[in-house]
Amino acid sequence: MTTIAGALASVEQVAGRGRFYPRMAALFLAVSVIGFIPSYWMPMARGTLTASPITHLHALLFYGWMLLFLWQTSLVAAGKVVRHREWGVAGVAVASATCVVSLGMSINSIKHFDAGGFGDAARAFSVVPVTAILLFAGLLAWALLNTRNPEAHKRLMLVATASLLQLGIGRWFAFFLAAPGPAAPPPVFVTIPPGILADLFIVAGMIYDRRTTGRVHRVYWIAGAVVLAVQLLRIPLSTTGAWEQLARWLVTLSP
Repeated sequence: MTTIAGALASVEQVAGRGRFYPRMAALFLAVSVIGFIPSYWMPMARGTLTASPITHLHALLFYGWMLLFLWQTSLVAAGKVVRHREWGVAGVAVASATCVVSLGMSINSIKHFDAGGFGDAARAFSVVPVTAILLFAGLLAWALLNTRNPEAHKRLMLVATASLLQLGIGRWFAFFLAAPGPAAPPPVFVTIPPGILADLFIVAGMIYDRRTTGRVHRVYWIAGAVVLAVQLLRIPLSTTGAWEQLARWLVTLSP
């Protein structure tokens, strides 16, 4: 009886751990939707949204990724690992398309603000979305290289997706703190508070690790440190001549 009770307790504990990732994925989706209410969903509902086709494509891919992340974590939690791996190809496709379209959005933003006389500020601020793309792509590649190590893979996927939440959270900061007058790119340092808030989701994963396994997986320490470093290094990088030249070169990629 003791053996059976112990086995049942172990199964219950594993099931509880499995539910953590779908719940986090659902929270990520909710934060993403709420984050873009003031700048996308509310104007769309009012019929006042003025957005280019690439903006809608970006939204479709971005939310497609969030939904796919929720679906994938749910499959693993349900023990459907084979189906999870089959859907992995779709995940790579959606993530790749998201990165490409996001880069196009960044280039269009630079061109838009440049035409309005805010070119220097736009090129400096472009460090935020461009490095966000590179960060997400790098973490995703690292996760894919660890598909045979599920414990590392699932944590890397969580960190990679959490790194995207800064964009949505930052929209609320812009909504409440934007200065009156013509819209212009903000200084890069204002992205630190929403970045820290997004990092709390990674911290939540670390706390859950500690409570359920007795230690924090090293992936969280390394990947979390990389995310924080990128968020902080954007500020000095944005003011360098090298970044200015890179931003100007990116614009040449667009017809």
